[in-house]
Amino acid sequence: MARLTRDALRPFVAHHPRLKNWLIERGRGLDALRHAASVVVPTLVRPRTRNLTIAVTARCNLRCMGCRYGRDFMLAQQLPLEVVRDLLDDAADAGVETIRLYGGEPLLHEDLPAMVEHAVARGLSPYVTTNATLLERRIDDLFRAGLRTITVGFYGTDEAYDAYTGNARGFAQMERGVAAVRERHGDAVRLRLNWLLMRPTANNASLDAALDFARRYQAPIQIDLIHYSLPYFTEGPDRCLQFRPEDEATLRAIAERLLVVQREEPWLLEHSTIGLRAIPDWLLRGRDMRVPCDKYDMLWIGADGSVQLCYVTFPLGNLHRQRLSTILGSPEHVAAARAAFRLACPNCHCGYDSRTQKHLTSRWRYGR
Repeated sequence: MARLTRDALRPFVAHHPRLKNWLIERGRGLDALRHAASVVVPTLVRPRTRNLTIAVTARCNLRCMGCRYGRDFMLAQQLPLEVVRDLLDDAADAGVETIRLYGGEPLLHEDLPAMVEHAVARGLSPYVTTNATLLERRIDDLFRAGLRTITVGFYGTDEAYDAYTGNARGFAQMERGVAAVRERHGDAVRLRLNWLLMRPTANNASLDAALDFARRYQAPIQIDLIHYSLPYFTEGPDRCLQFRPEDEATLRAIAERLLVVQREEPWLLEHSTIGLRAIPDWLLRGRDMRVPCDKYDMLWIGADGSVQLCYVTFPLGNLHRQRLSTILGSPEHVAAARAAFRLACPNCHCGYDSRTQKHLTSRWRYGR
């Protein structure tokens, strides 16, 4: 019943960003109270697997400066359709809600439409994260399969995008893919841009270009932060993508600009005010941001079948040797959820927005 109600309300809420943000904020407030209690009573932390992130293939058609996919990370690994179907069946039976299909580049997997179709048939909400360079060719099959949400890796515009991705025609191909979605399927497909905030793009010109692109294609932006701990990402040659202490003023100016955009165009940025204000500290303090992790609500599945609690660590098994149903709720799963909560890990900044909102101290610090 809860899932049916959520699915029925989703289209309405999607067109009312202020209501959506209010609902999210109310939920985060309740989560903050639970998090505070869990610090005192750690046994309150239990895995609540609401979403799966599945790297269906490790192959990629780009060679991004900050990524190891297509180079030396799980090289040539790919999940067979039958393994993914079993995975989706177990997920649906366990009450999982959202399925993220990504890679590598998921559009390189010939069975991606079949995976989407099976997820939809089982009552799951699938979405695909793609670089969009192949989207013009594949969007119709995916739409027929039931795909209605796509997130696009966004690394700048024009020459900056091409330089980062190692493809002289990359930006043009990506934009053609995004345009094809809108031309053929209008607003029936929800698009979002995952804009990577890294040192080369931390300037007003890059931000303006990203915002203009988002407005042109009615695709709100989620701001992803350059990583320091994901096993499949790098910080670039000589850490050229990573921020340094001398960048603090620049980052705080970017954050202030984003807050203005959010006030004026709330649909354009899929972030809380608290999360936006915290961005400079997350980027500059890194591991020193001691904010409990909420990745007990997800599982990550690699292209080789490996299952982890999150993108970085806490291995739990492999789908080539066992079903997901034997992993969910196991003692190892519970232990991993509690270890993640207390940051017994590299303490990355995945989910920085939701984590900041759920942390009472951070809510006070960044909510003023």
